[in-house]
Amino acid sequence: MRRLTPSLHTRISLVLTALAAVLVLALGGLWLKQSRASIHEEVEAASRVAEQLLSVAAHEARADPPTWSSERLLAHVQAIGRIRANALEVIDRTGRQVYLSPQPIYKSGRFAPEWFVAVVETEFATRLIDAGPLTLILRPDASRATLDAWDDLCIMAGWAGVLLVALFFAARLALYHALRPLGLVMAALDRTGRGRFDIRLPVFSVPELGRLASAFNGMADRVAEAVNENVRLETEHELGERVHLRLEDERRSIARELHDELAQGITAVRALAGAIAQRTDDQPALHGHAQSIVAVTGQMQDGVRNILEHLRPRSAVESVDVDEMLQRYLEVWQHHYPDIALGMTLEVGDLPVRDDVAQALLRIVQEGLTNVARHAAASRVDVLLRQLHDGRENWLELSLADNGRGLGALSGFSGCGLGLSGMRERVAAFSGELRFDSAAGGGTRLCVRLPASAFVVEREIS
Repeated sequence: MRRLTPSLHTRISLVLTALAAVLVLALGGLWLKQSRASIHEEVEAASRVAEQLLSVAAHEARADPPTWSSERLLAHVQAIGRIRANALEVIDRTGRQVYLSPQPIYKSGRFAPEWFVAVVETEFATRLIDAGPLTLILRPDASRATLDAWDDLCIMAGWAGVLLVALFFAARLALYHALRPLGLVMAALDRTGRGRFDIRLPVFSVPELGRLASAFNGMADRVAEAVNENVRLETEHELGERVHLRLEDERRSIARELHDELAQGITAVRALAGAIAQRTDDQPALHGHAQSIVAVTGQMQDGVRNILEHLRPRSAVESVDVDEMLQRYLEVWQHHYPDIALGMTLEVGDLPVRDDVAQALLRIVQEGLTNVARHAAASRVDVLLRQLHDGRENWLELSLADNGRGLGALSGFSGCGLGLSGMRERVAAFSGELRFDSAAGGGTRLCVRLPASAFVVEREIS
């Protein structure tokens, strides 16, 4: 069964009402303390007045017994009747009760609860008055004053309950109107959570909610920009994949044409030249030319074979020796630029790197070294390729550091090959990182890091 959770404004209203109830209880406790003192003072005052009144009659009865007989004193007491906040009892010399004042008629038959009586009533002393042959016993009675206090408490408690209920609903209504914009915020968050980033919140009049709306709108703008950027990158990546597939198709087509047309033609020419050479042993001039044609066509066949090897698309999961590949290229580059000292540190070792990744690294090295040669005005460049271990992830790091003009040389990437954008696309295709910074001692350092999990070929277990 689903548990119902009260709304925010309901909970806040309950808290406010509870705090008000605590304040009411504290005031009620103070009122009870004051009522206890008031009842005690009221009953004590009434008892003192009654005691003084009866003491006068008792004194006269003792001073003039013939005039104040027991019957006359008793009649005088009976005429007094009920004394306020006191019960009067008369006994004779034998201890027999000859008179008891009547029960109070004020709120007769009603009494306050015992727990309330215990809280507000105090102990009162019984007063004995000697009246000659009779003894007057005056017992203080606070039951009527206590009942009045109880009735007042009931009325105040009723009004307090009504006011607390009214406070709860008034606070709930006020909070409902004040927090109503939160409904718009929740709706906007739900819509954003479902992938719709076009909703924006109005600027609310409440300062706190206004800041919340501004923060949400800024977040929504940034998320929308990020989504649009991701869509653009995905589109560019898809376009790059299609261009790559188209290029592969063109390479296959060109390879077929070279094999079917040019290679077969060269083979036919070489066969004819070989046949001529075999039949012209006795004709040295013709025989020499035929041998030359055989040699040249052989060289042409080797060239066509090499071209076909380059045009033949390799499997992306075929592994290559990336150290050897880069070393061959770097040696050729050094031969063309002998004035630039080249440092090589290739430490990949036997790590099985996919061919497409090795080709991407080779293209990045080509772009970087071309920029160094043309724009950096450097006298030395160091190429480093190594494995890194960062926690659970293994990385392949390629860096090119020169001592040239510094980061200003990066402007040259815009005009050489794929340039900087081409580098970023190659690195992004393998979920890698690309950054440029200043090398130690001046110059520029290009650093590429590729996660090994994106390109390492799993070795087969024999």
